[in-house]
Amino acid sequence: MAKNIDSTTLELVEKLVKTKRVSKTVKGGRIASFASIMVVGDGAGHVGYGLGKAAEVPEAIRKGMEDAKKNIIKVSLKGTTIPHEVIGEYGAGKVLLKPAPEGTGIIAGGTVRAVLEAAGIKNIRAKCLRSSNPTNVVKATFEALRQLRTAEEVAEMRGKSVDEL
Repeated sequence: MAKNIDSTTLELVEKLVKTKRVSKTVKGGRIASFASIMVVGDGAGHVGYGLGKAAEVPEAIRKGMEDAKKNIIKVSLKGTTIPHEVIGEYGAGKVLLKPAPEGTGIIAGGTVRAVLEAAGIKNIRAKCLRSSNPTNVVKATFEALRQLRTAEEVAEMRGKSVDEL
């Protein structure tokens, strides 16, 4: 699962998750800059995130986009939802993702919603269980999406057929 996906072959949709103003205190005073979290996805199972920091907002967004295109992963889907329930953790962020039947839509908070929409998931229920820090929530969501496996993938890893499972 550690192979990189070429972002130039995908038609990526870009989403801004959060931009925040940060400052660094130095001897002469405070230096202000901006940090932005970006999510990219093709709506068909490929999604990536990136963090950009710069003195101006547009530059921070551009850097976040470049970083997101380097961190694209393939998500295992089952139709328009996910194959099974999963919990992703990163730092204090913890995200629960549950599959949902057709017509449910995306029931999730804004941060998780951006990632799931970019990945192309249409029917899902999600809940942030601990921290609501956008950076940790995005990373926890990605951890959950990395853990997803379809029955075919599990059968192939075990060297069995899907019926034997």
